[in-house]
Amino acid sequence: MDTEIRAKRIRLLIFDVDGVLTNGQIVIGRDGEILKKFYAQDGLGITAAHRAGLKTAIITGRQSDIVSIRGAELKITDVYQGAMNKVTALEQLLAKHKLTLEQVGYVGDDLNDLAIMLQVGLACAVADAVPEVKAKAHFVAVHAGGKGAVREIIEMILKAQNRWDEVLASYSRPGIIETRQ
Repeated sequence: MDTEIRAKRIRLLIFDVDGVLTNGQIVIGRDGEILKKFYAQDGLGITAAHRAGLKTAIITGRQSDIVSIRGAELKITDVYQGAMNKVTALEQLLAKHKLTLEQVGYVGDDLNDLAIMLQVGLACAVADAVPEVKAKAHFVAVHAGGKGAVREIIEMILKAQNRWDEVLASYSRPGIIETRQ
């Protein structure tokens, strides 16, 4: 099945954090994690996905206040941190939103993403993902994690669903900014 057909079915897009929403670097100070770098255009892409009616979620193996803050800024209401089994979190999301696996996309970059990627309808990898993840992805972004890959994947999905022009037009009208990008 081709990527465009898979993308048309997506109703929920799930992101890993380190290496997907960030460039994968984690700065740890004496008192714990203190810094992650997020990409503003990825943030606006997530806002655009919400404007088009897509749901978004985060599933990450790490626990971080920074991720909670970023998720809240982007109005991502489903944030699963410390998820040692990402498939369990996926199953909870399917039940909560009454979706099938075919209606879910996932963006990953490393080996701990494979179990979930092998189940969803649209498995995506960032450009700098490990080769094993790229090999299992239905779509590999041109951009690296934390450097526009999320935005690229969202645009691809919205274009496949014929929603991109509508979202683009919505940004051409004066209005209130919904989130901090």
